[in-house]
Amino acid sequence: MAEVIVALDVPSVDEARALVERIGAAGDFYKVGLELYTRAGPSFVRELTAAGKRVFLDLKLHDIPNTVASAVRAATDLDVDLLTLHAVGGWAMLDAAVDAASASSPRLLAVTVLTSLDAAALGQVWGRDLPVVSDEVARLTDLAVAAGVHGVVCSVAEADRVRVRTSGGFLIVTPGIRPAGSDVGDQKRVATPADAVLAGADYLVLGRAVTRAADPAVALAAVLDEVDAAGATSS
Repeated sequence: MAEVIVALDVPSVDEARALVERIGAAGDFYKVGLELYTRAGPSFVRELTAAGKRVFLDLKLHDIPNTVASAVRAATDLDVDLLTLHAVGGWAMLDAAVDAASASSPRLLAVTVLTSLDAAALGQVWGRDLPVVSDEVARLTDLAVAAGVHGVVCSVAEADRVRVRTSGGFLIVTPGIRPAGSDVGDQKRVATPADAVLAGADYLVLGRAVTRAADPAVALAAVLDEVDAAGATSS
């Protein structure tokens, strides 16, 4: 069954802590990204894990292999469940990260193509025509598999293509999740929670749709109900 991760994309520890408290027991998995980690550092991550919460540390590491390996070892000390690094860092970087991770945690996720990029924007970055984003996601997924990475981050639009080219146990994490009628913000490739489940995602990352809701606990409960219903349909 797919799980929901709540993104704590807020600018302060106080706001993050307040959100966790408002969401309550229903929220047991949280994403700590660049903004919050830059402000709070590892201490807030430790606070979450000490409270029994699981942590998705979304730092999107991208550097020379030795530096990334050192960062992965540091994350291992934090006992986080998931950690991201950019697939475009190359095979050597991904391989070094896998070697640096412990046997139990963190599980490493290769970010394929950011959900803020569509085909035109990605083609501009690479300097070549790229009419189909899923082709690039598939290529980077193959690179991640070859390096022994545990899973990838991709949009729901590419999740089914990733699933059919990977073996069981390979993780698919889908950001850009928006309940029907929600503001898409700066995302280009978005989908509903049900869409993500039916496409084969293992984890769904939701931010503003929950954290900016009038009642985050109620908003999360509605998402969890949708995920459960979609899971029952697909089983």
